[in-house]
Amino acid sequence: MSVIAPKFKLSEFIKSLLDNVFWIILILVLIGLPAIFMILFVIELPVINGELLTPFLALSWLVNPTRTLPIVHAFMETDIFRVIAFPGFGFAALLAAGTIFVERKMLAKLQLRVGPFYCGKFEGILQLMGDGLKLISKEIIIPAKADKPIFWAAPVLFVAAAAAFVAFIPVAPGWVVADVEMGLLGVFAVIGFFPIITILSAWSANSKFPFIGGIRALFQMVSFEIPLILSLLGVVMLTGSLNLSEIAASQSSFPWIVFLPVGAIVFFITMLAELERIPFDLPEAESEIVAGWLTELSGMMYGLVQLGTYLKLYAFAGLFVVIFLGGWNGPMVVPPFPAEILENGIEMGPVTAKFVGLPLFTQEMLNGTLWFVLKTAGVIFFILLPRGVFPRIRVDMLLNLGWTKLIGLAFVNIFIALGLLYAGVLGPGGLQ
Repeated sequence: MSVIAPKFKLSEFIKSLLDNVFWIILILVLIGLPAIFMILFVIELPVINGELLTPFLALSWLVNPTRTLPIVHAFMETDIFRVIAFPGFGFAALLAAGTIFVERKMLAKLQLRVGPFYCGKFEGILQLMGDGLKLISKEIIIPAKADKPIFWAAPVLFVAAAAAFVAFIPVAPGWVVADVEMGLLGVFAVIGFFPIITILSAWSANSKFPFIGGIRALFQMVSFEIPLILSLLGVVMLTGSLNLSEIAASQSSFPWIVFLPVGAIVFFITMLAELERIPFDLPEAESEIVAGWLTELSGMMYGLVQLGTYLKLYAFAGLFVVIFLGGWNGPMVVPPFPAEILENGIEMGPVTAKFVGLPLFTQEMLNGTLWFVLKTAGVIFFILLPRGVFPRIRVDMLLNLGWTKLIGLAFVNIFIALGLLYAGVLGPGGLQ
């Protein structure tokens, strides 16, 4: 039986375009403009030509480009921008999305496969977008005997905990969402929520495979959190601070991994266990218990957990960079902005408007962000690599490693730090 393809009708095509334009304008008017006004009323607007800009005058940037950059500057200095865009959730989610794509392609190359290939013109670059749309559109199935409020809340809490973890990571000098004096303690507090959320999600599903995976996750995370915390005490003793920005700034001459390699190794191994990455993926273990504590999650609930997992991966990699690899410190490779542009702005050809306030970012901020991203990408690569080359270890080996060997090495690292401190090699009056 032959199928006749429908004929192309210009009138129908124009009608569909007009429908799309109508809905876009309607959404912008009903949602976009109110959202912009809400932001303008929240941020502290700048003074331009001796006149304080008001939220209503701010919209005149559409016809007066000279006000664009000062408004953007004012918005970038708000907590809203830092939380939503940079260096908060948006920045971390973008790196997490790139990590997912790189991981799939890297594993394919290691295993002599193709990996994502067809979705997108270049190496399946749009496969991640396709998977996201699929998860959004799929039905969410709740087990009949599940504890529904907890089952619904667990994925949201997981993403929220991962986002809170991201908030403590400084990306560049002055660019951090939560720059608190006890930042490292805050990190430990947030990490402590993940075992609770995992076991609640597994228990609320009322299914045997999630519960087995949840119990495994609880054993694994608790046994590895102690050496994880102890591995960082050496750096805390040498810097005398729990503030992550101060720890990163203290490595302007050398990274702490040079003097405390044992602590860096212990932290990296415990980090793999906290992330449930191979060879420590016992809580999921697809070949043994389906998908572990994720078995009953479907649709966007599963997508939220995956997003939280890769946000957590980025946060751990960023924490390793800040603690052991110097954070944003590195040679200055970003060229300075031309002085005449900084002083006079940019003239727009026949239009005499000048863009005063360039650049949006300082040279130190751009250089620091570049080095932080490069170092974090390198750490993420080494986190992903074991998945393609190592098998899963047994649970008894895992617990023995966490409770005996790694704790012992963590104490060795503490003794090394104390020796360097009391010998005068590092610390006040020592090597800087």
